[in-house]
Amino acid sequence: MGRAAATPCPRRRASRGCARPAGVGKEGTIGKRRERRWRGAGMRTYEGMLTADGLRVAVVVSRFNGFVTEQLLSGALDALRRHGARDDDVEIVRVPGTFELAPAAQRLSRLGRYDAIVALGAVIRGATAHFDLIAGEAIKGLAQVALTSDCAVSFGVLTTDTLEQAIERAGTKAGNKGADAAVAAIEQANLLKALATPRAARAARG
Repeated sequence: MGRAAATPCPRRRASRGCARPAGVGKEGTIGKRRERRWRGAGMRTYEGMLTADGLRVAVVVSRFNGFVTEQLLSGALDALRRHGARDDDVEIVRVPGTFELAPAAQRLSRLGRYDAIVALGAVIRGATAHFDLIAGEAIKGLAQVALTSDCAVSFGVLTTDTLEQAIERAGTKAGNKGADAAVAAIEQANLLKALATPRAARAARG
């Protein structure tokens, strides 16, 4: 059997237009209409700038799996410099392993002299449950530090099944996750600064 032909819009309804899917505007997309409405309502958007000029940053890096973490560190430092950070404003803190990242990051955050903390480590799965325990505690610990700190805390810990996967994410096929963590820290630090005094920002705008 042949396929039924699509029924065109009746001419008498041309002035009113054909029925459209719910939420789709005349432009044929949902986004354009909503974007105009948001702008018209005068809503403000807060977002962090990707500039590290003037930011004070601590990079906490694990010694364990150093052949990977040193590459993450190199990527992080390169990203910070490329975004305007001065070497005098960046401090490197080395800890024994990934488990020790969170306590060190917490102590650094309490000093009150950093705008951002970048945590770098690498946990590679082995034959025991050690991987799951360390990876889980590292994530929970750094998440707790991030939630209770006034500075930005960025997660740059690799959790991979194989050494090859870790190497790929430390500067080869899959980029450098240390650099990604540094860029995220820059953006978050500037966002937190912007959110620190929203009333003052509104007053300055009049």
